[in-house]
Amino acid sequence: MARDTPGEGTQVRVHAVIQARTGSTRLPGKVLRPLGGRPVLERVVAAAQKAPGVDEVLVATSTEPGDDPVADLAARLGTRVVRGPEDDVLARFVLAADEHPCDAVVRLTADCPMLDPELVGLVVAAWGQAPEHDYVATTLVRTLPRGLDVELARTDALRSLAATATGYDRVHVTSGLYGDPQRFRCLGLVVSPPADDLRVTLDTTEDADLLDGLVSELGDRTGWRDLVAVLRDRPDLVARNAGVRQKPLDAG
Repeated sequence: MARDTPGEGTQVRVHAVIQARTGSTRLPGKVLRPLGGRPVLERVVAAAQKAPGVDEVLVATSTEPGDDPVADLAARLGTRVVRGPEDDVLARFVLAADEHPCDAVVRLTADCPMLDPELVGLVVAAWGQAPEHDYVATTLVRTLPRGLDVELARTDALRSLAATATGYDRVHVTSGLYGDPQRFRCLGLVVSPPADDLRVTLDTTEDADLLDGLVSELGDRTGWRDLVAVLRDRPDLVARNAGVRQKPLDAG
């Protein structure tokens, strides 16, 4: 449901856009991999659909034939599908905003199956209280486990960035926003105690091994506090992907 912007009295819309494709270099097809009896993408879509403040959920995939299964699954889950260039993910997000107009988009990635709807709602609410910001995220200063990332960008800021962005800024969508704080106004959310030493994203077989064990422990619980508590109590699970390193932005 559209809401009024604080202090402005105008209705705003926030859409969650989930970027998803099958062409991962380290774990091909990971977004369709089963996890606890459901495809990984289905878990991300379900969390986005439950998030407070999100008006519509979209899946942005590529036009490549290999991503037809992603589009088909997204449609079965009741989400709109936007398809654009495989390697220009920023263009896909702008296309999503063009086809489904909104004032801000929440950027989510389909390889983060432990997404907490509460965190999405907190980011949307923070922007609602300070809508002059172009970018609001849990990642400016990392205090949450990698894989619980939530980023919100004003649509006009994304369009402005798309007009000038090159290189990896077109692949990573928001790096051109937080990487240029003189041009774009940024706001970060942090939690305490920090848990940024933990990793619950899906990029390797080791990550998959951890996530399988974590879902077995958590069941249907989605809260980030429960997730952190389980991992603090199960160092054996944490050890399963402790050696995995995140690829740098310029690695492609």
